[in-house]
Amino acid sequence: MDGNVKYIVRLSASERGELEGVVNKGKASAAKRKRAHILLKADANAEGRGWIDEQIGEALDVSVATIHRTRQAYVEQGLEVALERQRPTGRQFRKLDGAQEARLVAIACSPAPEGQARWTLKLLADKMVTLEIVEAIGKETVRRTLKKTISNRG
Repeated sequence: MDGNVKYIVRLSASERGELEGVVNKGKASAAKRKRAHILLKADANAEGRGWIDEQIGEALDVSVATIHRTRQAYVEQGLEVALERQRPTGRQFRKLDGAQEARLVAIACSPAPEGQARWTLKLLADKMVTLEIVEAIGKETVRRTLKKTISNRG
């Protein structure tokens, strides 16, 4: 067992039996079976060998990050949570409404400011704030918005 592993998996006999059932029956999804394999390999109890993440990753062809997340979910939340797919944490809300997007496109299509060859994402973001279209906006939001609204037919 490697000392660098922060989340140590110690399966009870019933948990080990349940995981072996998931792995051997074939009724579970591939991802669930993969997580069951990870937990079985990571088990540090007497029956388990307590493999380190790199060994598990190589044996099962899984990223070390997936192994770490599976260990963490088991230690912090239990077996059922560790086996199930983690849902995204929250919905991404739009930063700009349709009218604000239209204004951004209009600015981007207008001549560049004095002394500039063309609009940059930073200049566009600053102009949106200067014109009080938005209180604050990041250049990444400007990039994403322009990417989806301005089509290049060239």
